[in-house]
Amino acid sequence: MKQAQSKSNRKLIGMLLLGAVGMFGFGFALVPLYDVLCDTLGINGKTQSTASVYKPVTVDKNRTVTVEFVSQVQSDLPWEFKPEVNSMQVHPGELIRTHFVAKNLSAKHIVGQAIPSVSPGQAAAYFNKTECFCFNQQVLAATASADLPLIFYVDPDLPDSISTLTLSYTLYNITDKGYVGSVEQGAAR
Repeated sequence: MKQAQSKSNRKLIGMLLLGAVGMFGFGFALVPLYDVLCDTLGINGKTQSTASVYKPVTVDKNRTVTVEFVSQVQSDLPWEFKPEVNSMQVHPGELIRTHFVAKNLSAKHIVGQAIPSVSPGQAAAYFNKTECFCFNQQVLAATASADLPLIFYVDPDLPDSISTLTLSYTLYNITDKGYVGSVEQGAAR
């Protein structure tokens, strides 16, 4: 009987270890699975991470889309960060220039990185940036400020059911994460 109990315990321990390894592996698989699922369903709101090439298209003057701009700053980043305008009316296919303004409120240089997202998520595939400060790290010297350019267009194939896009940027402090460049990259105003 003692031998049967010991065999049962070993079997239980083996199953528990197998379950723990399986859960650990599933945890690593979650991020790629999430990305694939969101890309498939069109709900992730991620914009492209490299510049689009603007191919002149027929601008749809019969349609206007409202593009709203939202900015947030991570709590450990002593910067002001805001869009030039809070919203604008654009025609699909039209190349638009705007900018965000960043100001370092501290007495030391700081490196920031902006992460964009578009809402609704389905619209992200139709929002194209030809130039964006989010493609690069932003380095600002103490108390310096900079205009951060954004050039974009909304693809004319944007579904008619979408009339408003919200482009949101969250600015993170990456000073201690190792950055590329020097303090002079921040364009002081």
